[in-house]
Amino acid sequence: MKKLNIYLDTSVINFLFADDVPEFKQITEDFFENYVRKGKYLVYISEVVIAEIEKTKDEDKKKLLLGVIERYSLKILILNKASDELARVYIREKIIPPKKLEDAQHIAIATCNQIDILLSWNFKHLSNIQKQIDVKIVNEREGYFYPLILTNPMEVVYEND
Repeated sequence: MKKLNIYLDTSVINFLFADDVPEFKQITEDFFENYVRKGKYLVYISEVVIAEIEKTKDEDKKKLLLGVIERYSLKILILNKASDELARVYIREKIIPPKKLEDAQHIAIATCNQIDILLSWNFKHLSNIQKQIDVKIVNEREGYFYPLILTNPMEVVYEND
């Protein structure tokens, strides 16, 4: 059986250190230890994730976040012209607000690279059913027919329970 390709937005890495939401932190730790480390999925991030992490003002936290990428050997995808243009379509179509360009870029990179699942703890802009429906409509109109699931780590961690 083919391994699923999973793209992680920045929130998933951040929640490894989210002491203020222990349930989500535990689920995220479980995902990394029992799924990423064990190679159950092909896991990707992008240069957009790295750029978002680089904006972290707390140098110690920035080092921890970047360390996750190295420790789990996350594969890095690039924001190319096609994915950048697609991200701008999501904004133009009001799927993603203009001030959330990075969120649109996460979806576009996942779409252009035929990723199966985009995982995020961002329920407002990424991990919700209406966004998934809206993205599917735009993607098909733009010629991208590979299905992309927008969900959160809970849906992946608990799939085998």
